Order: sequence, then C-alpha cells, then structure tokens
Amino acid sequence: MLSYGSLLKQGQRMICLPLRKAGRQTIYASGLSTNIGSNLFETLGSSAGSATNEEKERKSLSGYDYDLVVIGGGSGGLACGKAASELGAKVALLDAVKPSPQNSTWGLGGTCVNVGCIPKKLMHQAGLLGGFHSDAKAFCWEFSSTEEPKLDWSALVEKIGNYIRSLNFGYVVQLREKNVEYINNLGRVADEHTVDLLPVHDAEMVGETEPVRRITAQNIVIAVGGRPKQLECPGGELAITSDDIFWKKDDPGKVLVVGASYIALECAGFLTSFGRDVTVMARSILLRGFDQDMAQKVGQYMEDNGTKFLHGKVPTRLSKTDSGKILVEWDGGSDTFDTVLAAIGRHPDTENLGLESLGVETSADTGRILTKEERTSVPSIYAIGDVQEGHLELTPIAIESGKLLAKRLYGGSKAVMDYRNVCTTIFTPLEYGSCGLSEEDATESFGDEAVDVYHTYFTPLEWTLPENREYNQCYVKVIVNRSDNDRVVGFHILSPNAGEIAQGFGIGMKLGMRFQDLSELVGIHPTIAEELTLLTITKKSGKTPMKTGC
Repeated sequence: MLSYGSLLKQGQRMICLPLRKAGRQTIYASGLSTNIGSNLFETLGSSAGSATNEEKERKSLSGYDYDLVVIGGGSGGLACGKAASELGAKVALLDAVKPSPQNSTWGLGGTCVNVGCIPKKLMHQAGLLGGFHSDAKAFCWEFSSTEEPKLDWSALVEKIGNYIRSLNFGYVVQLREKNVEYINNLGRVADEHTVDLLPVHDAEMVGETEPVRRITAQNIVIAVGGRPKQLECPGGELAITSDDIFWKKDDPGKVLVVGASYIALECAGFLTSFGRDVTVMARSILLRGFDQDMAQKVGQYMEDNGTKFLHGKVPTRLSKTDSGKILVEWDGGSDTFDTVLAAIGRHPDTENLGLESLGVETSADTGRILTKEERTSVPSIYAIGDVQEGHLELTPIAIESGKLLAKRLYGGSKAVMDYRNVCTTIFTPLEYGSCGLSEEDATESFGDEAVDVYHTYFTPLEWTLPENREYNQCYVKVIVNRSDNDRVVGFHILSPNAGEIAQGFGIGMKLGMRFQDLSELVGIHPTIAEELTLLTITKKSGKTPMKTGC
C-alpha cells in the first residue's frame, strides 16, 4: 500500500509529497505539477471500474451497491464519508475537479484546501510578515541591508502549492485507511438511489454524457460546494477568480479586484501587503451580510494602508491592449491593469447534477438546495456545506454537519447541527472576527430599546513603538439584549489575531453568556483579548470610546 513516504511520478511531472519530518520542518520532494489529477488518484484510490480488496470485502448494510454515496470531495464530503464508514457503512466518495474558465485545476480536498482558506491564510501571513519588518526596526533590530524586503510571488505560489499537494495526497490516503472507496469521476443523480459516474474530461458536457458506470446507494449526499461567479460584461473572460489567483505563476502586478465580498477584500489585502498596486471596485456596500459598522472600519483601514477603492462602480468592458495589459472601462473612467480578479460572489456547483428532474427543491434566488436538518425534499438525498441555502459558507460548518449527518444515518444519533453562534473571521490585513448577530440584526430582532452596544477603540501594546502604527485603529464591540438579562447576542473585533480571539470567546456564546459573565472574567494582561473583559462604555451613553492607556 502506498504511504506518505511515497514519491509518485506522472509521466515527467513530479508530485510534491511529504517524505519525512525533521524536527518541526517538513521535507518535501520538489514538485512541478499544478494538478494532482485522475492518473494519481486512480493509482491511489480507485477508478470507476475498480475497488480495493478491503472495499470489496465490506458488504452493504442496505442491499444497494453502497449504503452512502457522497458527491463532492471537499471538507464536508470527506468528513461525512469517513464518519459513515467508521460506523460500518459501505461508502463511495466521488470527486473530480472541473477546470476553471482559466483552466486552473487542483486535487482532492475542495475549495478550502486548494483555492480557499489554506492558501488565503498563508498569503495573509506572508503579507503580515512584510509589515513586521518595519515593526522590527522600531524594536531596535538592525538589518545589514537598507533595502526594503520584496516578496517573490512565484516562489511563494510554488511553496504553497507544494504544501497543498501534500494535503491532496493525504486525503486520498485517509480515504483508503477509513475504507472509503474514492472514485475520481463526476456524478449525476439518475434517481433517488442511483448515481451515474461520468468521465472527468467531459465536464462541460456532463448533462449529455453517457455514464461510465452506474451505482446505487441507500442514501446520497450532495457536497459539491460552489464556484466563483464570472464577470458578465464584454471581455469578462479576461478576469480571473479565486479559483486562479492562488495558482497563478506570473506576478499579478497591478490588480483590479472587482467585488466587495470578504474574498475580494482578503485578496486585495494580501496583494497590497505584498507591495502591489491594488484597486477594489465595489458596486455597493462592503461585506454585505456582515455588521456594517465593522465593514466600514475594515475598508477604512485598508484604504489608510494603501488599497485604493472605486465605490459605486462596475466594469462595463474589459479588453486586451497591444502591450498585453487589460483595459477596464466603467461609467466615468477607465484604467489598465495587469490582472483583473473577479470576486463578486459564488454560485452552487449543481449544474447538470440531475437534481431538477428528481424534484429536489432549490432557492429561486440563489439556486442553493433547500434543506431541513440537511435532508432535501427527496428523502434519500441530503446536502451539506456551501450548496445549502441559508447557512454560513464556512468549512467547519460543512465538516461538523457532515459528521453529525453520518452519525444520524448510521450511528443512531439524534444530534443535529446548530448553525447559530458560529465564529468566523475575515483575514483582511487587520482581521475582523465575529460571533452572533450584527448590530443591525440585533436591533431588528429585539428592538432598539432592548439593545446595548458596549465598545472601545484600542491600541495593541505591540503597536505602541512603531511610528507607522496609528493609535486606536483596533476596535471591539459586544452587543447585548437588555430584555434577556443582558444576554450577549454578538461580539465583533477588529484587530491582529482576531480569529484566534473570536474562537476562544465563542464557547461563551454557545453557553449563553451574559455581559456580567464577560465583565467578571479576569483578563490576561497585556493582551488584545483582554479588551473584551474591560468594556464599560455603551454607544447610547455618548461617551468617547477612545482609549488613552493600557
């Protein structure tokens, strides 16, 4: 059986896999391939026509070919499939990557691992490290060179790509170890218990393609996630998306980011931190669906630190210039860019899955699948992750809901996913972490008289020595429902390491903490997280929330 120590070859292309650990450093085999595709996965897992001996030995509990077929090998699908198999179910997992319009492709693991959370966080960290160089000087570190550090884009993309490939391989090994049959094919649901396996190379014709093989299952889980929306203006095909930016070998240069989503701002943030000329074109408000007070502060910090914004604009035409740049036109102006990145939202990747013909109900507005406790309108078909309507599109939600679904189907559990009070963080240069309701939603739910907002601006101690760091740019607020014994219904923090801080306080939200509980919590001094325990000023008091000391 192949192990993590294996080094596989695809023709002349080398795949980067972790060979061994040296202390805290992982030693990798160098890799040139940008796609761990069907050849590798058919070698490690199984193709449409084969199965391992262990998989053949496991008998279905239900009389179908499989007890469970999962369509989609992202975080949620992997978690659901492995959990069901551990409970004794015979499981097959289908996954095949349809290339982006720019022909970007990747391996097993879904959006988060390949073109989402993982590469985004690593690039965010790379951007922060560039800023720490200036901080180090303020803390009296001396450098032998007077030159400012420069980021090597191509080297960073290659290094991140190598790490992602090792994760891709690890997921395949995990499926084998968990006795889940991995099938590197697309799936189309033929009826409530039947799935057609379709060839990867016919991804664009999936709705018309004859199946390679047909399999049956007692239950089917749709875990296909979403894909970025494309620009619809003339020349929109010249823009890339988040499916492409993390695998782009050439330096992006001068960039226009179209959109105001968290993906748009995160990408604009790390690109600006890399010293690139970045403009964000926002049609409307920033971070729709998030607390707008916080969204404006995120945007202002980015603008103060070099990101340019074009508000109230949309591109009307993109065209290639003779020099190879992209001319972008909009109402009242135009400019040329090296790269245009579209981050205008995502759509569920359900086209040609065959769900419409089965009567699986979807949202008329978004196309996402309507579910109750992950069950669709067809009793044997379930949906988890970003493909569902009405839930936060977050990897941990997909993972947890997938595990809980498997336990209900095959473990006798009655536990269901609680989608409330889930912590999340936007990894802009100054991170924005939150849990619970926005100020707007709290006011709408409980009324203005019942809502108090405790808040403060503050300066991390680490920012007090560097002259380039301005005071009171960080901010935290806690929203309470006075009519429910000052129950905390939401908190929001804009600061370094906001994700780590939000995660820690999230348990209090799950347990229904009151503002008194927060106030009586003894903080760790001097830390940023301590600020949540020191709040005394409400917005309604009219007092200044600016801090003048530690």
